[in-house]
Amino acid sequence: MKYCTKCVMPSTRPGITFNEEGVCAACQSYERRKSIDWDERYKELEKLCDKYRGINGNGYDCAIAVSGGKDSHYQVYLMKEVMHMNPILFSVEDNFKMTEAGKHNIKNISEAFGCNIISLKPDIKTQKKLMRYTFEKYGKPTWFIDRLIYTYPMHMAAMFNIPLLVYGENVSYEYGGADYVETYSAKDQLKNGVASDIDLDELIANTGVTKEALNMTLAPSKEEMEKLDPMYVSYFIPWNSFSNYHLAKKYGFRDLTHEWDRTHHVENFDQIDSPAYLVHSWLKYPKFGHAAATDYTARMIRYGMLTREEAIELVKERDGNLDPRSVREFCEFVGYTESEFWNIMDKFYNKDLFEKNSFGEWVLKKPIWNSVSKN
Repeated sequence: MKYCTKCVMPSTRPGITFNEEGVCAACQSYERRKSIDWDERYKELEKLCDKYRGINGNGYDCAIAVSGGKDSHYQVYLMKEVMHMNPILFSVEDNFKMTEAGKHNIKNISEAFGCNIISLKPDIKTQKKLMRYTFEKYGKPTWFIDRLIYTYPMHMAAMFNIPLLVYGENVSYEYGGADYVETYSAKDQLKNGVASDIDLDELIANTGVTKEALNMTLAPSKEEMEKLDPMYVSYFIPWNSFSNYHLAKKYGFRDLTHEWDRTHHVENFDQIDSPAYLVHSWLKYPKFGHAAATDYTARMIRYGMLTREEAIELVKERDGNLDPRSVREFCEFVGYTESEFWNIMDKFYNKDLFEKNSFGEWVLKKPIWNSVSKN
């Protein structure tokens, strides 16, 4: 386990690569921004919008996959207010208890920009069955939801005859991943590892869910995909989580200030809709030795907001400290006791990366705070 010499990202992040100087792919991508002609990229975005503007007469001419978060606010602002498109918004609800900020934000994005939202609220019975199985077998409790977040907007865009489907950042390129390609096209985003395939026959056989209940998790047909032109905003605009946050606040977006201080995050504005959902994203920690604090402090180093030393202290304090509220609400939804939850979680700790201390707690064998002098 080694760490990027510029940020705090470990080599255990799935699909990430390092160059000869020990710099991770995400930092290399960020450095490459300096050589990009962003004015020319912006013109490319204008041409793309010109191609589709008014394609359905007075109907919708683009679709945006949204959650209600800061990035969703920015994407809708860009397409509606700047590009003068007529978007329809598609979202997937995860059925968990929502924060007050989350409840406000999904309504606010419609009111602030005057856009219709069509939301999919998945079958709760199926969701719970799949959550138990994919958590216990793969450590991916929200696989069903995450898969729908990617596939549902594609199905809906095809149904509404809207080729231009807008997504935020290219996760693999911006942060390092297996599908590390700089492209505006989001057609291959199902390969980014967030919602990778699980065999549906396996799920049906082991959970009792029906094939019909899983139908929407399938990617659109080849014929339907050929009609779509899904795009990443991050190809055309220098993507910055904090810039998006500040823009979103101007349009009414609310963060978690005075509501919830999450123990394993270093910010209060990302993935704030439902505490239970965060169990899934935190599972990167026992598997790969890093979680949300690493992800965000790495970005903050690239943005010039933190030194590497400051980031390391935050990672040490926060990264492995899964928030108790997330655990509690996750267990309440799925039906585990917290003892059952931690027993399941225990088996996902990677013994190549972790060992138990004298208190029986899993600790990293080679944490970044012990490795600084070696980089």
